[in-house]
Amino acid sequence: MARTWFITGTSRGFGREWAEAALERGDRVAATARDVSTLDALVEAYGERVLPLPLDVTDRGAVIAALARAHENFGRLDVIVNNAGYGQFGMIEEVSEEEARLQIETNLFGALWVTQASLPYLRESGGGNIIQVSSIGGISAFPNIGIYNASKWGLEGFSQALAQEVALFGIKVTIVEPGGFSTDWGGASAKHATQLPEYDKVREIAAEGRRSRVSNPGDPRATRTAILKIVDAENPPLRVFFGEGPLGIATADYESRLAGWREWQPLAVEAQG
Repeated sequence: MARTWFITGTSRGFGREWAEAALERGDRVAATARDVSTLDALVEAYGERVLPLPLDVTDRGAVIAALARAHENFGRLDVIVNNAGYGQFGMIEEVSEEEARLQIETNLFGALWVTQASLPYLRESGGGNIIQVSSIGGISAFPNIGIYNASKWGLEGFSQALAQEVALFGIKVTIVEPGGFSTDWGGASAKHATQLPEYDKVREIAAEGRRSRVSNPGDPRATRTAILKIVDAENPPLRVFFGEGPLGIATADYESRLAGWREWQPLAVEAQG
């Protein structure tokens, strides 16, 4: 049976690739973007199986209306993909209040509003999938993108709790954690805080670290098959990396955390009283 997807951020990147993958196999897609004209090619290619919707995910009322419109148009919703988001660059001291709030509003609260608004429809359908697009930066953290890390760590936290809350309804939650891919995440779609010269050396070190982590960026088109395998799986993973690099980063990070916790366990016990 054809499934109905609701995908945020379908103008480009993963959202666009996954929308096309779903449509190519006969599924239906409610595709959202800030600029709905970027979805014209999808409508031309797939006709009524595409519902283009203008959406700013930071507007909770607009999110609720968009989900209702998609459900009214297609009669059901099966797969929800929270892909809309962007990268905010800047050292923690450099990020302005406005920049910090907008990053959290988009990457964290935007996904929360879509998730909340979709749940009644998924329960009505008897189950479904929620795909949360996080990052290797959702489980680890790197200099110069700390506020981005905060937004994705928050997404991961509520999504892990969500998975336990909705399992009895047959709703599966998967957090996708990509490494470096050939998208414009670090290019045109990124935002940059005003730089303080005191951090120039740190910025150089951060840039070199990022170059080493993303020395062989992945092809976004290759994720099409991967995302379809996840939504088709009887027991999809709660978390899954996309790309070869993240596992090594995660392994080193978690081994370091465990070592630190174990070293200081006597103090932890002492603090218990």
